[in-house]
Amino acid sequence: MSPAANTLGSATSPYLRQHADNPVHWQQWTPEALAEAVRRDAPILLSVGYAACHWCHVMAHESFESEDVAAVANAQFVCIKVDREERPDLDAVYMNATVAMTGQGGWPMTCFLTPDGRPFFCGTYYPKQQFLQLLDAVSETWRTRREEVEEASDQVAGELRRMATGLPDGGPEIEPALCDHAVLAILRDEDVERGGFGRAPKFPPSALLEALLRAYERTGSPLPLDAVVRTGTAMARGGIYDQLAGGFARYSVDADWVVPHFEKMLYDNALLLRAYAHWGRRTGDPLAFRIAAETAGFLLNDLADGAMFISALDADAAGVEGSTYVWTPAQLTEVLGEGDGTWAASLFAVTESGTFEHGSSVLQLLADPDDAERFERVRLALLAARSTRVQPARDDKIVTAWNGLAITALAEASVALDVPPLLTAATRCARVLLDSHIVDGRLRRASLGGVVGDSAGILEDHAALATGLLTLHQLTGEAGWLASATDLLDIALRHFADPDRPGRWFDTADDAEQLMVRPADALDNVTPAGASLIAEALLIAAHLVDADRAARYGQAAEATLSAHSALLARAPRSAGHWLAVAEAAVRGPLQVAVASAGPDSELLSAARKLAPGGAIVVGGPVNSSALLEGRDRIAGNDAAYVCRGRTCDLPVTGARELADALGVSV
Repeated sequence: MSPAANTLGSATSPYLRQHADNPVHWQQWTPEALAEAVRRDAPILLSVGYAACHWCHVMAHESFESEDVAAVANAQFVCIKVDREERPDLDAVYMNATVAMTGQGGWPMTCFLTPDGRPFFCGTYYPKQQFLQLLDAVSETWRTRREEVEEASDQVAGELRRMATGLPDGGPEIEPALCDHAVLAILRDEDVERGGFGRAPKFPPSALLEALLRAYERTGSPLPLDAVVRTGTAMARGGIYDQLAGGFARYSVDADWVVPHFEKMLYDNALLLRAYAHWGRRTGDPLAFRIAAETAGFLLNDLADGAMFISALDADAAGVEGSTYVWTPAQLTEVLGEGDGTWAASLFAVTESGTFEHGSSVLQLLADPDDAERFERVRLALLAARSTRVQPARDDKIVTAWNGLAITALAEASVALDVPPLLTAATRCARVLLDSHIVDGRLRRASLGGVVGDSAGILEDHAALATGLLTLHQLTGEAGWLASATDLLDIALRHFADPDRPGRWFDTADDAEQLMVRPADALDNVTPAGASLIAEALLIAAHLVDADRAARYGQAAEATLSAHSALLARAPRSAGHWLAVAEAAVRGPLQVAVASAGPDSELLSAARKLAPGGAIVVGGPVNSSALLEGRDRIAGNDAAYVCRGRTCDLPVTGARELADALGVSV
């Protein structure tokens, strides 16, 4: 039976569409493609990547655009392409297999599967000749040593199922001492000289920064704050940050944050916007405020697609990595003239030898300019010149979870920066996301160009969006946001919670496509785990709803944190968001309810700026929300009621009294 033609042209993933013209007869992961493998009794060649992945492009150009590679692949395999961002469930299953077989993972991920989906050989990037040899070897093994293949795939499947059991039951109690232990363990891994944690390559530790800020607010110890300042400053002044247009690249290939892997992801920038806004709001640091404002601008200027936000900008432009962003001294002089060009080269650390390839340099800003007006003129001139270069491709896919992270970050930044349009952008995104990504009452994972894909929403989609909606409810008082958030939480509790292990969660719904293993990854990675995100949403919602639902959400939040406390004890660097949620939980969490005559209350504004990260803040007339039940203004003055868990202080009517009650400085 002849293989089906390439079908990726109809995909809702830009990554898959990039391969629509390949001579390889790529299929999407569908029942039809899997059935074809069974009919042909042919192994599956599964290739997993994402649109902004540099090495995915390299392997595509070397191998997947090659007629001789295609001839072998089409004849011997059913070839399936998967966008890991659209199908993180598939990516999780087969990445675990790849790591189990090779000891490491990455993208592009290359897996060979039996027709029923069991992996028997996995790897990542292969150069063309090595890939051709691999195709021949796998095909020969499939034909002549089938029993060995079946036995190996059974062993891998068994190992994956064993790994899927996750953490052991039981762990230490969620209490301040556990948080203190986790913080100290994280700080021991800090690169004090260069900022960040661990060695190169260095990824932006956004969840760790948020957790350390909350630890500082709880304890008053300068140690976690100092680490935030060192890392936040190093990243903001290094090449990983776009010194002209704002926004962070995916990671730094070196320990000094100089040379980035140039793709820019929505999730990184949303999470870092939240962390920098929190740092600025708590300390007043002008660098933190500037980076937060510029990162918010990057989201709105470069990643916006109507009301919602696209997934990424590519690392490459016309096949050349970083070419849009790097400069030589001569190029600076050509744009700016001799005087400004020399000044800019010194300011941005652009040298004749270069910090990147072919004598070019990535722009850094190691110190603030001594002439702000001159700097702005130079920045705009370079930005205009850069806009004439070939620009990186855009991954225009709209991912629900990452837009949920952006909603939360923009809403919180609107308070920190006192920029109401950021809240407007967050509310607009949330409305369109709810209108478009909920189909037949259930949340979908992604869309492209207004067309919603078939991929079902996973746990992180429900949780991240719910937290964003709860943030909007607190800032606007609109009941609709709370109702939509609790709808998502109820679906999550019904379809994603593990009925046999309270507090444990699956990443896919019980009525989603049944894979070889049902993913349940509790570790925070470049984005927080779905389980840690749902813990955050449940913890917040438990204090915003009626008593019956409050008890249900509160118990689920407590069980979720308790079931994962071992991560904070054993692997806190892989549990940054868990630590942030735990920091909020051990403080009660803190709740501030401001009884006010209207939305322009100065005391309510002060409460939002003073409250620690993870605190719940609402305002409005008496009985306008669960936290304001029976709580009214006092003697004609707005009044703030501060509670820790279910224990409440006497109300206060001034910002300074409120700061004292919260344990922060005005």
